[in-house]
Amino acid sequence: MGIRRVAADDAPRIHAILVATGVFTPAEVECADELVAEAIHQPEKGDYLVHVLEHDGVVVGYVCYGATPLTDGTYDLYWIAVDPACHGHGHGQRLIAFVESELRSSGGRLLLIETSGKDSYGPTQSFYLRCGYRELARIPGFYRPGDDKIVYGKYLD
Repeated sequence: MGIRRVAADDAPRIHAILVATGVFTPAEVECADELVAEAIHQPEKGDYLVHVLEHDGVVVGYVCYGATPLTDGTYDLYWIAVDPACHGHGHGQRLIAFVESELRSSGGRLLLIETSGKDSYGPTQSFYLRCGYRELARIPGFYRPGDDKIVYGKYLD
């Protein structure tokens, strides 16, 4: 089990994981694919940091995060996904802990995560709470009527 920076040949596997979760719309998957591509092909920009979690040489999950522009030590977790066949083994928690450790070592002080308030995101919301995140804000009907935006956060110091 190991976490490493994304490589070009990881993109199809990440795409497959995103689709397999069954929670992301095609437009959301396309957006996630674009961020992965930027991290692979333009790493010098550093806007999106992407790491994969491997088990026995197979990518089972990934995380995408980056500094929040115009802030001092605030970061956004843009995407995290684990292959549904691998749920329940702590892989998501490993990825979150990795990001938190990386941010602490580079002076990060706050990690924010935005997600949907739809019932289908209940397991995701519970996951963030289990990882020690608190709900900091909720914007009713943000994404569309009946779909709130929830912002979770954790101070890293």
